[in-house]
Amino acid sequence: MIARTLVTLALIALGAPAAAHHSFAAFYFEDQSVSIEGVVTEFHYVNPHTWVYISAADVTGIQRTVGAEWSNPARLAQAQIRKDTIKPGDRVIITGSPARDTQESKIHLKQIVRLSDGWTWAGRVERR
Repeated sequence: MIARTLVTLALIALGAPAAAHHSFAAFYFEDQSVSIEGVVTEFHYVNPHTWVYISAADVTGIQRTVGAEWSNPARLAQAQIRKDTIKPGDRVIITGSPARDTQESKIHLKQIVRLSDGWTWAGRVERR
């Protein structure tokens, strides 16, 4: 009985991370691309994905917060991107796939350019 319980708990624990991760295509139009220019308000360097939040004007000129879902910290660290690479106040252009839910102000980040110095990340490559 104890062995069966342990096996069940182990299977649940192993299945939890897989269920928690999602396909980007389920939440974003991966075949489309938009670019948004704005000022970084927050940078969350956390698992499972990092998030960059920027304040940007919408089509009516009203400032809105847009969340850009990026890769995980381990993958970004391979490209020399750390938790202090992007800072609040940085003016950036973010390019990515728009959310399927039009009520959500978010995109799947594919490229980011910091305007002050031209630093660029596109895919797995960091450029200066």
